[in-house]
Amino acid sequence: MTSNPPDLRPDLAPKPTFAEPPRPDQPTLGMVSLGCPKALVDSERILTRLRAEGYGISADYSGADAVIVNTCGFLDSAKAESLDAIGEALKENGKVIVTGCLGAEPDYIREHHPRILAVTGPHQYEQVLDAVHAAVPPSPDPFVDLLPAAGVKLTPRHFSYLKISEGCNHKCKFCIIPDMRGRLASRPGHAVLREADKLVQAGVRELLVISQDTSAYGLDRKYDVNPWKDGEIRSHITDLTRALGELAPAEELWVRLHYVYPYPSVRELIPLMADPENAVLPYLDIPFQHAHPDVLRRMARPAAAAKTLDEIRAWRATCPEITLRSTFIVGYPGETEAEFQHLLDWMDEAQLDRVGCFKYENVAGARSNDLPDHVAEEVKQDRWERFMAKAQAISEAKLQAKVGQVCQVIVDEIDADGIATCRTKADAPEIDGNLFIDDGTEGLSVGDLVTVEVDEAGEYDLWGVLRARR
Repeated sequence: MTSNPPDLRPDLAPKPTFAEPPRPDQPTLGMVSLGCPKALVDSERILTRLRAEGYGISADYSGADAVIVNTCGFLDSAKAESLDAIGEALKENGKVIVTGCLGAEPDYIREHHPRILAVTGPHQYEQVLDAVHAAVPPSPDPFVDLLPAAGVKLTPRHFSYLKISEGCNHKCKFCIIPDMRGRLASRPGHAVLREADKLVQAGVRELLVISQDTSAYGLDRKYDVNPWKDGEIRSHITDLTRALGELAPAEELWVRLHYVYPYPSVRELIPLMADPENAVLPYLDIPFQHAHPDVLRRMARPAAAAKTLDEIRAWRATCPEITLRSTFIVGYPGETEAEFQHLLDWMDEAQLDRVGCFKYENVAGARSNDLPDHVAEEVKQDRWERFMAKAQAISEAKLQAKVGQVCQVIVDEIDADGIATCRTKADAPEIDGNLFIDDGTEGLSVGDLVTVEVDEAGEYDLWGVLRARR
């Protein structure tokens, strides 16, 4: 059992899990899914389509007729990880199809790995299927190959990511995601709710809402209205969030919002989080990136950190139990010691609950590469360590204040010794902390929502005693 490490990359999805083995003689594919939860959803959609065509899914290279590698290209370090994964798949299997964000640079990939069968860009599902058909022809058995109602999921059965849009209209200088994934393209509200409803009916207890910019959801659709069950749903984040929170009672479902930009409209979400009858969790994942207005301007992001503090105070006044998580970049080109100290001072005021941090990296194609006064690597490292020390101290104090409180948790894992790894409402999978129950876990199952009393706190994690279970 390990505590949540401070150097955990704050953008990663959980490792994929594969629920069922393929049948004998079934054409079978492996899947390596890298990067963020949005990429994991893309992998799920690809495998759902392939599963419907009769393909099996292998958990290892040796059992697969070919391997799909869904890559990440957000940072140069992520590109290197993707190239390593492609190389490993080629070595262990030999038949490899590449897709995902790095797939937007096919020449770059083929320069390193000319033996790959095909390269497609992000969310180009039809091209992936065409490449699979060419490499491994389908052989469906309609009497055996039944597709789960919720499709193929690579997360544990009790939680699922729900992607509500693709792309982004922002033009942040450090980011190339709009170049890879395009401008904002929101799904219709009724389509999102239909998928969410199927997931809940299939036993999912936690929905994690994701996109590149959740707050902007529906803007490209001009907030159109579509029929939903006996009424209508507007493609707007407030309306969608309210409807998601009404899919099941709050004691049976968690709805968690990620990638929420701090637009003024976020104020409309906070009362939903404060409503005990709505399943929307009091949790906001907001990518602030920095606090100094000059750094934010160089990033081409909204430069209103002082107003952001006012917003945070207003959110907490409406919903005192709200958890705020964010990610930051240190060592951005031109960042001075004074600007970095401003960020640390801002952190003292903001008192964010959960924080992740990147050291700035150049990314091929990003406009920030051409900015003057790049920060030395040793200075970036020093600032990252100082920032994480600040964040750790805040986290430790906030968690210590939870000792003695009673809260609901969701069970993620139970090991051979009977120790249950759980999460509170303040903790998203993989990127936040855990709550551990050491004793009395007999009869508990993964996915259970149970009540515990917190009796110990660490820097990032909690320990508790079971009080009640549903």
